Amino acid sequence: MSFLSSFNISASALTAQRMRLDVASENIANIETTRTEGGGPYRRKLVVLEEIGNNTFRQALLAAQNNHETTKGGVRVSQIIEDESEFKRVYNPDHPDADEDGYVSLPNVDLIKETVDSMSATRSYEANITAFNSLKTMAQKALEIK
Repeated sequence: MSFLSSFNISASALTAQRMRLDVASENIANIETTRTEGGGPYRRKLVVLEEIGNNTFRQALLAAQNNHETTKGGVRVSQIIEDESEFKRVYNPDHPDADEDGYVSLPNVDLIKETVDSMSATRSYEANITAFNSLKTMAQKALEIK
């Protein structure tokens, strides 16, 4: 793995964590949306991440020793799926979306889960910025060595 590919790994993680934060924000924004274009209440969305490349540490080490380029690493968003858990049902017969029994189906979004997901994505983003800045500093110091 080349030194500069480490920047790509951190950059891919930054992009993935930003997407996690965007999806959590969308979920929070729709926490009370009872009617969507597809019909029914809003469904919570989840981000699915997958690794880029599949080299183990041992394979990467052997490739580096033999001066072979390894497959690039990092992470990417493979898909955004909908949470299939049940909707919350609340009795509110005056609501325009209430069924014949007076119950309204509310989105399956939990504010606490979304807050924790947002905090986790933010911390991961910050950690990757720190790694990226450390790589940048190392590269600058390497260039200063004449």
